[in-house]
Amino acid sequence: MFRRFETTLNPTDEPERPQPPSGLLAFYWHFARQAKCLLIALFVIELFVALFDTAVPWFMGRIVSFVSKVAPDHFLGTTWPWLVGMALTVLIARPGIVLARYLVTNQAIAAPFSNLIRWQSHWHVVRQSWAFFQNDFAGRISNRVMQTGPALRESLVASVTAVWYIVVYGTTAVVMTAAADWWLTLPILVWFAGYVALLIYFVPRLRDRSKLTSEARSLMMGRIVDSYTNILTVKLFARPRDEDDYVRDSVEHHTERFLAGQRLITAFGTILAVLNALLVFAAGALALLLWRFGKVEVGAIAMVLPLAFQLTNMSRWIAFSVTDIFEQVGVVQEGMMTIAQPLRLTDRPDARALAVGAGAIAFENVRFGYGREAGVLDAFSLAIKPGEKIGLVGRSGAGKSTVVNLLLRFFDLEGGRIAIDGQDIAGMTQESLRAQISMVTQDTSLLHRSIRDNIRYGRPEAPEDEIQTAARLAHADEFIADLEDWRGRRGFDAHVGERGVKLSGGQRQRVAIARVILKNAPILVLDEATSALDSEVEAAIQASLDTLMAGKTVIAIAHRLSTIAHGPPGRARPRAHRRAGYARRAVAPRRPLRGPVEAPVRRLHRCRAGGKGRRGGVMPLPHGDGRRAATRLEPWAPDASGAASATLILRACRRKRDDRLSG
Repeated sequence: MFRRFETTLNPTDEPERPQPPSGLLAFYWHFARQAKCLLIALFVIELFVALFDTAVPWFMGRIVSFVSKVAPDHFLGTTWPWLVGMALTVLIARPGIVLARYLVTNQAIAAPFSNLIRWQSHWHVVRQSWAFFQNDFAGRISNRVMQTGPALRESLVASVTAVWYIVVYGTTAVVMTAAADWWLTLPILVWFAGYVALLIYFVPRLRDRSKLTSEARSLMMGRIVDSYTNILTVKLFARPRDEDDYVRDSVEHHTERFLAGQRLITAFGTILAVLNALLVFAAGALALLLWRFGKVEVGAIAMVLPLAFQLTNMSRWIAFSVTDIFEQVGVVQEGMMTIAQPLRLTDRPDARALAVGAGAIAFENVRFGYGREAGVLDAFSLAIKPGEKIGLVGRSGAGKSTVVNLLLRFFDLEGGRIAIDGQDIAGMTQESLRAQISMVTQDTSLLHRSIRDNIRYGRPEAPEDEIQTAARLAHADEFIADLEDWRGRRGFDAHVGERGVKLSGGQRQRVAIARVILKNAPILVLDEATSALDSEVEAAIQASLDTLMAGKTVIAIAHRLSTIAHGPPGRARPRAHRRAGYARRAVAPRRPLRGPVEAPVRRLHRCRAGGKGRRGGVMPLPHGDGRRAATRLEPWAPDASGAASATLILRACRRKRDDRLSG
């Protein structure tokens, strides 16, 4: 029986309408319509619960009337049908309907419906653009996703179980007292008017303060999670007191907002208690007065007093249920600030899956500046041939990562286009685009899962032997065998902790490289891919990277040319000197990257290792065992301030006899 109700809803079904609407009522209906049968059933159940509850005072009144009118010798013979009906109602019907209420609310709605809202909210939020998550606390986003589900469910259920209950109960009470005497309805009607006035005055104010309290709670959680996420920085800089002040401010802010709401609740509860006392007094006094003048029977008094007293007890529950409803509405409204946001980066309706053959990449007059007037890229053009390997070198903020982020379509262009094998990526699905590009970042972050799951993330269907091969090529098998987590799981089953904190920086980077090796996409992006590795491991992994880069289009990002001297421009050969390709100044500090990256053929003078090259030329630097030479390319000209910092685009090229370099 329990399982039948518990499986009525499947929380993890893929949503038919993924994006929740922005209006409050529409937002509620978006989720409520998926459980409308259960809510209708609850509506009917609460109707019978209210009717049975109001029947109890009426039963008491009837019994008192029977006792006062029927002789003891004839009592059972005269009243047995009434007594049997009352017993069946109290002993069987009411417990049965209460069981039905619990099955619907606890088994069918509580967990399944709450998690359905959470799942669909997460399903939508996780598809937001990368920039969406950069503009908010991860803790606040997750708090809104987690809290909105229970808040929406509780407010819906309470609206049926509390508001509908009091409507049915109050209407039935008026009808029952009117049947005895119309004067008996007067205290109840006056009480209802005062009760509704209290709700109209206090509930909207409680809703507004609840929303402010919910926002303050999310801010507090965001700050606490921020401290925990960056705990290493907190420990390294010995700033626990500064963190205390940072979090204390949000705790005090939340406390102030919470107490403001509690003041209203205290005032509301006190006024309601006075109103309830007046109801009991007025109903009892009026019933006695009418009995005194023979207008009503003694059974009416026995019915009215319990009815009024039950109404007052119920009113406290209803009042705080209504208060809770609007508090939960405030939580839902605050959650909508995250959940009901439209996707900022969407696929076109006619978007196709990207098919990569040769792997040619073309940036054509690209303009982009993160929405600012002073752009980062302006009329930027770059053609990368199939299988070509280039390096982007320059200081932080020069635009290297922006070029790669646009290639991955983390942002939409403000002008121009980017094409892969002649296909405009704006017309391709984001998933298919990113499936064709592998990337190893400098700041490697792993999922809080096992080593196996992290490597397999590159290709979920990969068999075990390919996972182990990828780990071996990345030289990650050297430490994986010795791993053991806090639950005793070893090797590939060991979990790495949040963001991979259980591993060193070099170990995390090797796992990330193994993931990319397993993915084996035709386009490869390396963002300081070996920066966290020691020289010995880096040299060992380089052979694997060379194998991985074979036949692929490769873009490598570095702050220094030495980082990629043996990377994309080609492995350094065992000569005293080598040529690295052509370079052109592409971006000066605080100026956008402008124009096509097309360098004319330029004559460069020969330089010996350790010698000096002419300004704007090639300067070989010792590398490795001394038999290899790396090259450093300086900008063609200094900027206005005289600084020689610039972003360089390097291409692999062949040496020509006339000492001229071509791309």
